[in-house]
Amino acid sequence: MEKIQHKYVDIRGLKLHIAEIGTGDKVVVFLHGFPEIWYSWRYQMIAVADAGYRAIAPDYRGYGLSEVPSEPEKTTFKDLLDDLLAILDLFSIPKVFVIGKDVGVLPAYHFALLHPERVSGVVTLGIPYAPPGHSYSIEKLPEGFYSFRWRVPGRAEADFGRFDVKTVVKNIYILFSQSDIPIADANEEIMDLVDPSTPLPPWLSDEDLSYYATLYEKSGFRTPLQIPYRAVQEDYTSEMDVKILAPALFIMGGKDYVAKFPDMEEYIISEKAKEYVPDLETVWLPEGSHFVQEQFPDKVNQLIISFLNKLI
Repeated sequence: MEKIQHKYVDIRGLKLHIAEIGTGDKVVVFLHGFPEIWYSWRYQMIAVADAGYRAIAPDYRGYGLSEVPSEPEKTTFKDLLDDLLAILDLFSIPKVFVIGKDVGVLPAYHFALLHPERVSGVVTLGIPYAPPGHSYSIEKLPEGFYSFRWRVPGRAEADFGRFDVKTVVKNIYILFSQSDIPIADANEEIMDLVDPSTPLPPWLSDEDLSYYATLYEKSGFRTPLQIPYRAVQEDYTSEMDVKILAPALFIMGGKDYVAKFPDMEEYIISEKAKEYVPDLETVWLPEGSHFVQEQFPDKVNQLIISFLNKLI
């Protein structure tokens, strides 16, 4: 990890943290999920750098080591897109491969929609592309679905506030690494779904957890709860062709709880997404969880590097 360099850049009024490794004009940008930060891409960053690419992984505004906006509740997904564009312009990077996981899937694909001339290819993990407005029928899920709970202002804050930050991050990692959708009963909160004696997944060390916790202690959860759970999806794509023209790779864990969202598995298996992403390759990792890039880094690295090399 010591090979990875860290810098802070002034982007649209905020000081954002960027992790970077590698050199050259073949650039890969990694967009993290929740409860993650740049660190969730540590294995992939080193692998693509060793393969001859320059890897860049920002912490989103309000996440990790990046500055928290003065009003986190006003943060939008469009902010993430504009921040990424400003980062590329600051570094004079004309074109990139964009890799996104979980929260990072939407900005990865929407950046390709809004700025196709800046994108050489897209890789996503955990959530497939769907055109703006598509929700995978999650409205069929019960009220206790974690995303429904966390979108209510104050609910997650009260739930999380019963524990220290390290326990909150640990609990979310445990919940999200399981194959069942986290759904609470009416008389319990999402944190109550985890037995305190449950160990970390074997692929996540206590040292890893401590690093995540330290950075969430710094940033807090105000922006991470806003993005992705509470932000209203702005209608910035209404007048655009919603087809992704860039080559794309989608990696899905066979035991990722997201696959159990209503209609999700059928959507993926039927390759309906190819209606919107014609040049799409889908790869299932049968034992993979929602954190497949940390769980099986060598397999994910090989898939990513093979995809990148085909396009050079």
